[in-house]
Amino acid sequence: MGISGTRRTVGLGLALLACLVLPATLVLAACGESSGSAGSSSSSPTFSPAPSGTPTPSAASMTLKVMDFNIEWGGENVSFAKVIEAVKKAQPDILCLQEAWANTKRIAKEAGYPYWNEAYVVSRYPLLEPPGAHGDYLLVEVQPGRCVAVSDTHLPSDKPGSHRMRLGKPVEAILAAEKEVRLPYIQRQLKDLPPLAEQGIPVFLLGDFNAPSWRDYTAEVVGTRDYVKYVVEWPVSKAIEQAGFVDSWRAVHPDPLKSLGLTWPADRPEIEDWTPGPYTPQDRIDFIYSMGPAKATAAQLAGEKFGPEVTIPVTPWPSDHRAVVSTFTVTPGPLPVMVALSPQVATVGDRVKAQYWADGEAGSLAVAPAGGSVADALESSALPAGGEASGTVKLATKVLDPGAYEVLLVGAGEEVRARAPLWVQAPGAKPVLTTDAEEYTSGQPIVVTWKDAPAGRTDWIAVCKADAPDPNDFLIYQYTGGISGSAYGAGGATPDGTLTLDADTVIGPWPLPPGKYVLYYLPNDGYEATAKTTFAVTE
Repeated sequence: MGISGTRRTVGLGLALLACLVLPATLVLAACGESSGSAGSSSSSPTFSPAPSGTPTPSAASMTLKVMDFNIEWGGENVSFAKVIEAVKKAQPDILCLQEAWANTKRIAKEAGYPYWNEAYVVSRYPLLEPPGAHGDYLLVEVQPGRCVAVSDTHLPSDKPGSHRMRLGKPVEAILAAEKEVRLPYIQRQLKDLPPLAEQGIPVFLLGDFNAPSWRDYTAEVVGTRDYVKYVVEWPVSKAIEQAGFVDSWRAVHPDPLKSLGLTWPADRPEIEDWTPGPYTPQDRIDFIYSMGPAKATAAQLAGEKFGPEVTIPVTPWPSDHRAVVSTFTVTPGPLPVMVALSPQVATVGDRVKAQYWADGEAGSLAVAPAGGSVADALESSALPAGGEASGTVKLATKVLDPGAYEVLLVGAGEEVRARAPLWVQAPGAKPVLTTDAEEYTSGQPIVVTWKDAPAGRTDWIAVCKADAPDPNDFLIYQYTGGISGSAYGAGGATPDGTLTLDADTVIGPWPLPPGKYVLYYLPNDGYEATAKTTFAVTE
């Protein structure tokens, strides 16, 4: 891990020239028509302070429309064009997706949105993924220097509560399953998000929670649907509201007897692999929650024509979920001092976008090995001149060796004000998946290791029987980011990582019975494996 040649300082003004005449040099060049010039080499980096910019501007209240949409298996089961039509008709400012697979960018392009995050967010406003967010949220710069936070989730669907209630399972068993299957996967977001609201940042937590709300199972609702047999204080919704979040649908439509807001299953055309049956319990399992300076003023459903409470109809409707569209009045909060990278996992030769917010302070950017200090920096560049408090530079990685790095935001006194992780992979690197043994006794923990993986937020590991036709027939699984279900960035998955499959971590039946198995690495909540390996389980 390192850099070819001597350490260099990159100044302002002629970085475009530096890119042309010094192709073997790592360059942090200002985006746009002009860039910086190469400085002289030295044994240690120097840092040219940028002029002080303007401090965070005052916030103005604004209207923000947010949409949550599980598009079902990449949105291509019925009609991808109808997914785009639904987005265009809803006209959200921020769109969060589940089961997008690799189609987030495509949706942004076809629906006419300038910003997207590869995993799950499409936006009219710039997106920033701050280090330390654990992949659990993005910041959306809705005004200069002002932001909201969005956090998307897709909780496990095992042991569905409404279905088990219809089958006559006792409430104690249903609650125990909710606490086992879904509640653990929301805990890190409930820890990481409230501090943002305390800083004055509006926070949105939305997604497919695969569990109803306790507000829809109160005493007055019991018996109004055949499977609503008793009062249920659904643990996920209770925990979210106890953390300080507000259910936007119930804020606008407080009476569950007048407005059910059912989101699943939607009446879409039948498909070969999966169509809910006529007795599948209808329920509200897709939510948009808010916290902080955000007040819901409207809440709608997008779905099939004549669907219950659907006010944004599309025919044919392309998903088994209806989409939730909520409108808020928000007062954006201040962007934290930060540097954010896109992508965070790059191939040698890629150019990485580094977006920074220095809040008017002088500073510079530097690249160092992971965990390194200013003294370890490989390169630096001053932030663009002109009094700007924020900006974007491009990092050329072609002389970096594969490995783990950080981009540092360095203050005028050479203190590190913020840092962002960057992983650089070799050209042509392919994911490799291994286990710590070829054979295990039943119940023995399985340690899984991966290298050169994409490290997506919703990458996952699945175990299938050796004779299963494809990963869709999995027995157990786990997200590579662990129990949070968020796999991208510090604290989540990295291109080189490890996890343990055992009774405390897997989703699905454990222990595995004796037999032969295939283990898959699956990016982006999808079913196209990029790596696999085999193992056996004995008595």
